[in-house]
Amino acid sequence: MRVKRRKHERGGRETRVVYQEGFFLTVSLESILKVAKHASENNKLFTLNLSAPFISQFFKDALMEVMPYVDVLFGNETEAATFSKEQGFQTEDIEEIAKKAEALPKVNKKRPRIVVFTQGKDGTIMAKGGDKVETFPVLKIDQKDIVDTNGAGDAFVGGFLSELVQDKDLEQCVKAGHYAANIIIRRAGCTFPEKPDFH
Repeated sequence: MRVKRRKHERGGRETRVVYQEGFFLTVSLESILKVAKHASENNKLFTLNLSAPFISQFFKDALMEVMPYVDVLFGNETEAATFSKEQGFQTEDIEEIAKKAEALPKVNKKRPRIVVFTQGKDGTIMAKGGDKVETFPVLKIDQKDIVDTNGAGDAFVGGFLSELVQDKDLEQCVKAGHYAANIIIRRAGCTFPEKPDFH
């Protein structure tokens, strides 16, 4: 057990970006906080996905304990609307919700929080640094080419993070997220082509 622990601790020290699904808030807040605090203390990016509306509803306290450590927050329009309602933001406007979520208290002041909300076929919203909100159009797709939307949000986050870990700019991160989601919705289940052709 000691060898495994050392290996995990070394991996934690070498990690630059941590991605956390909101679903894990239902299992072990203590574990998430330990990782989130480590990330904040060591200036590593800690990213969190709202994951589902019920996380904001029924695990609100746990979510808000973790939120001060979140550098990048992901969600879709339904999750964002529920988060807004539970936080008393008094708005259903996705851009306003993103701005208000971005402005929540944050421990690591070395970088602003980034909030990214997808909206299916509508543009992806990103808030970063105060009142700045950008909308990025998604890739066009013919309705007949959409096979299965399951996994589209996770694919978006995966694409986004794949560029973020390479220190690409945020616009490139969003483009990669859109590309990954666009590929996933053309296939049954969350399956991937043998070789991606992004770039």
